[in-house]
Amino acid sequence: MATEKDAFWSDILKRRLANSQKDERSEEENKAEETELFTKYYTEWKGGDDKEKSYKNIPRFYYRLPAEDEVLLQKLREESRAVFLQRKSRELLDNEELQNLWFLLDKHQVPPVSGEEAMISYEAYLQVGEKAGPKCKKFFTARVYAKLLHSDPYGRISIMQFFNYVMRKVWLHQTRIGLSLYDVAGQGYLRESDLENYILELIPTLPQLDGLEKSFYSFYVCTAVRKFFFFLDPLRTGKIKIQDILACSFLDDLLELRDEELSKESQESNWFSAPSALRVYGQYLNLDKDHNGMLSKEELSRYGTATLTSVFLDRVFQECLTYDGEMDYKTYLDFVLALENRKEPAALQYIFKLLDMENKGYLNVFSLNYFFRAIQEQMKLHSQEPVSFQDVKDEIFDMVKPKDPYKITLQDLVNSCQGDTVTSILIDLNGFWTYENREVLVANDNDSSNTADLDDT
Repeated sequence: MATEKDAFWSDILKRRLANSQKDERSEEENKAEETELFTKYYTEWKGGDDKEKSYKNIPRFYYRLPAEDEVLLQKLREESRAVFLQRKSRELLDNEELQNLWFLLDKHQVPPVSGEEAMISYEAYLQVGEKAGPKCKKFFTARVYAKLLHSDPYGRISIMQFFNYVMRKVWLHQTRIGLSLYDVAGQGYLRESDLENYILELIPTLPQLDGLEKSFYSFYVCTAVRKFFFFLDPLRTGKIKIQDILACSFLDDLLELRDEELSKESQESNWFSAPSALRVYGQYLNLDKDHNGMLSKEELSRYGTATLTSVFLDRVFQECLTYDGEMDYKTYLDFVLALENRKEPAALQYIFKLLDMENKGYLNVFSLNYFFRAIQEQMKLHSQEPVSFQDVKDEIFDMVKPKDPYKITLQDLVNSCQGDTVTSILIDLNGFWTYENREVLVANDNDSSNTADLDDT
């Protein structure tokens, strides 16, 4: 009996196992199927089958740059950019068209003359726009007219101001196209090598640089490029936007060298002039006593009036790029640009980084004391009575007026417009002496001017 029962249950189990379909899929496959079904039904419920509403109809807006080994794609990109720039160049007004525009404006001037300037009314302005041709259409808008409209009682604008506006716009676009030809990546910025090529090829077109020897070209290019990158690339990314180059005055200063009659004073104040470049490079050679093409800390200590503190120079060589503890010409140029332009935010950022020894983003009393101690030591060496640090510290905080009464940030220095004075007090004995004796110096200047006036009478 028991044997029959066992056989009965055995048969039932065998039939059950035979009839059941074993699911051999893994858990991941089951989850994938579940996700697929959910997506399918959810899309149908949201009406996603309608292709007009599908994301697939969004136009493509990202195109990756060709890789280095994709030579054909790179060539195609270069050719297409060249064609695009040529087309943009043809859209600009040439000299003949600008001359024709001037004649039309002069012909449509509306009396009376304002001072010595010819004026034009809005109606005449629109008439000139219709006759000037399609290239000029973008200049003859109500927006442009309103920009140039000032205080004329008849609601007119100056013909000369309008023409100068057109000339400036044409120049900006020409320069933008010229710079874009050197934009190898085609991303709207120039790398250091791109800008070097641009300036090198620009040299023969600048009469004020005719006297430069070709052997000096590489040093001149390096000198010129460093100013652009020092001020326009504060994060040291190695590239500058073309828009930033056009927006700043540096390119104007550089192209000013086209003027064959540029005054001596203008040349001396222009960083890009031949006298200025030779001055900076000459100073570098004079400091390089061992003639190895590099500057040691000892050699750099003779810079300017030789009154920079050793503590500050230590920080320069700790933070700046050096080669076996010595500074090359490019690093020296950054140093010179910072010290000669201490009022500028980029220069203050350079010096602030050196003063901020602990990289905290601010200067506290300890930092100020650390650097001013070196000034006190120099005063002792020159047989001068050291000034109390507490007095100097109070004066610095009074000048800067930081948000936090115990910390001075870079932004505090910039906002105070006293950053050049504060940094001079901390790093340069001559700068501190000038500040300390400012009242005496002003009095002496006044006495000198009064004496000159008496001599004239």
